Amino acid sequence: MNPTLSERAVEQGSWSSQQNMKRISCKNMLTLAYQSLGVVYGDLSTSPLYVYKTTFSGKLSLHENDEEIYGVLSFIFWTFTLIPLFKYIFIVMSAEDNGEGGTFALYSLLCRHAKLSVLPNQQAVDERLSEYGTEGSDTQRSSMLKSFFEKHPKFRNGLMIFVLLGTCMAIGDGILTPAISVLSAVSGVKVKITELHENYVVLISCVILVGLFYLQHHGTRRVAFLFAPIVTAWLLCISGIGIYNIFRWNPKIFHALSPLYMFKFLKSNGIEGWISLGGVVLSITGTETMFADLGHFSALSIKVAFTFLVYPCLILAYMGEAAFLSRHHEDIQRSFYKAIPEAVFWPIFIVATFAAVVGSQAVISATFSMISQCCSLNCFPRVKIVHTSSTIYGQIYIPEVNWILMCLCLAVTVGLKDTNMIGHAYGLAVTTVMFVTTCLMSMVMTIVWKQRIAVAVAFLLFFGSIELLYISASFIKVPEGGWIPLVLSLIFMGIMYSWNYGTLKKHQFDVESKVSMNRIIALGPSLGMVRVPGIGLVYSNLVTGVPAVFGHFVTNLPAFHQVLVFVCIKSVQVPHVSEGERFLIGRVGPKEFSMFRCIVRYGYKDLHQENYDFENKLVSGIIQFIEMEGEECLLTMTNKSHCEFDISDVEAPADVPGPIFTYPNHEENMVRSLSDIQKVKPEVGLVESSLLKTESLEILKARESGVVYILGHSYAKAKISSSLLKKFTINVIFAFLSKNCRGPDAFLNVPHTSLLEVGMIYYV
Repeated sequence: MNPTLSERAVEQGSWSSQQNMKRISCKNMLTLAYQSLGVVYGDLSTSPLYVYKTTFSGKLSLHENDEEIYGVLSFIFWTFTLIPLFKYIFIVMSAEDNGEGGTFALYSLLCRHAKLSVLPNQQAVDERLSEYGTEGSDTQRSSMLKSFFEKHPKFRNGLMIFVLLGTCMAIGDGILTPAISVLSAVSGVKVKITELHENYVVLISCVILVGLFYLQHHGTRRVAFLFAPIVTAWLLCISGIGIYNIFRWNPKIFHALSPLYMFKFLKSNGIEGWISLGGVVLSITGTETMFADLGHFSALSIKVAFTFLVYPCLILAYMGEAAFLSRHHEDIQRSFYKAIPEAVFWPIFIVATFAAVVGSQAVISATFSMISQCCSLNCFPRVKIVHTSSTIYGQIYIPEVNWILMCLCLAVTVGLKDTNMIGHAYGLAVTTVMFVTTCLMSMVMTIVWKQRIAVAVAFLLFFGSIELLYISASFIKVPEGGWIPLVLSLIFMGIMYSWNYGTLKKHQFDVESKVSMNRIIALGPSLGMVRVPGIGLVYSNLVTGVPAVFGHFVTNLPAFHQVLVFVCIKSVQVPHVSEGERFLIGRVGPKEFSMFRCIVRYGYKDLHQENYDFENKLVSGIIQFIEMEGEECLLTMTNKSHCEFDISDVEAPADVPGPIFTYPNHEENMVRSLSDIQKVKPEVGLVESSLLKTESLEILKARESGVVYILGHSYAKAKISSSLLKKFTINVIFAFLSKNCRGPDAFLNVPHTSLLEVGMIYYV
């Protein structure tokens, strides 16, 4: 039966609307791909400034047959093809954690699928998050890996330390990238002004770096619109110059793309050729940024930008510079700027300087993001985090970290003054981060993707062997600058480990010293305990039981508020938690106690400063919980005791292993998420429950009387019987960090007029 005219019109209209949606989607993707050039590829695109210069900075010499140049170009081409293109674009980019990328995203996937956790009571807190399920049944091999980590907590803790090592190396990039990029760009001026002293180049570089870090407090939002055009212009310029040099100096340079030249290079140059690979690896600096910045763009947009613009432009740039070097051996240390035609030198120099600043900006912003994530996971002291944009998520500024990075960056620039030595340090940091990603990715393949172990092992052996080759070459350069990322990583690792270890010990003390609410109530008559008007919010790290700081408070001041809420702030192993699942609310003890517990959950990329009134949101959630609780009682016609939820005596084991937060799962029937609470059927009449109405009114009346925030101001001290290492870690390092970091009241954004602090010493 032939379709009618109206049916054809409907079909054509439907087809037309689908085509329009495809055009809009394609347009948005291309827009994101263009924007990603300025944020993601700034560091990667400025690598040609210093790759050949650093590679030939050692004893490697050039011969008449140009085998060294061909061999280095072959290594650059295949390294650039295998690592950024094949590994990251085709494989690693698919391992996103609900749109987020980076080392923490991979670890987050493993935490949820293999029951790995760095936070206390983690599974109990995040198991109800609907957006982050663990679909799919486990294969026998993935189950074996899960059980292995569950039975061996030392390996679980070691994995977390391994992740922190990669993070520390990545933070080191935030120090080395601005130094080497800006110094390499500015040093090009010596090609035209030969009499300019090196100290003036360093001085100009330092002025630019100070200005770069000074502008951080404005955020990237105000200058972000300039980033993409600058990087695009830079890529087109260097690719055009590359094509010019290929046709002018050596059209046969394409032969170097054969992998045979790599083997000839290593065979003819031996150890010196192997050592020079520490400079070749600089061609892929910034590759990890593609994955780390996945949350700001879509995976497809990043893939399109790299595959169709960044990759061909950089390959042409490296080939053109190699073609120039094959005819100008004497210009090896100034090859990039020497290869620029005379007529366009100064415009290219200006674009190169701007591109170096853009690349540095991207790495600095990524460093802020990593520090913020570490704070959320209790792996870094609390610092002030300023959100510089109200519309673009993730643009943050951390004042303390910014000025520390600036001082360290200036120290590296002034202390070394040589891009070759900075390059040696840079190469070791870059390859270590990539190797960490490779190891985590092989585990994701088996545990999350349910692939065969043979596939994961093949991935690990192939890409891991390449990266270990470059790591070994970079380690040889430790005396010549490679020690810098090692020292920086050890410092950051010491800070993270000490803070994490001290926080863990304090939590263990809370778990072992928590008291029973029944015991406190029983002591009421003997202590003369009274209830005062208002709502008391007692902040604690415990999701079960009553914290010791509250017991210490009521024994010294036997009175607490008419409505008491134990508030627990928890960061979970997901990037974001929706507002509907932010709060977990339950009751502590019988109804007449008017005590509740509220667990506030944040993802590791969520903002801890709420955009709404926390007090009103919390009171509203408690009232809705009471209504939901009363509705269940009316519908099921159960007795009163069935509707009461007492979690004060739920015990949690205190034998938490190692320096990393790991905790077993405890199911708590008391917990109700806000999204569940709001599903109240309107046909159920709650007016029948006079007790319910009275309790809600009492809570609203207590809210009008005022809200008081009760925080523990605790100090940790090592026990007398502790080892010297533990005493030094707790009494010196952790105490120093605790004294100089942001207090919990500032971190939680607690109003000072409503703050009540309870002092207590924790002997751990």
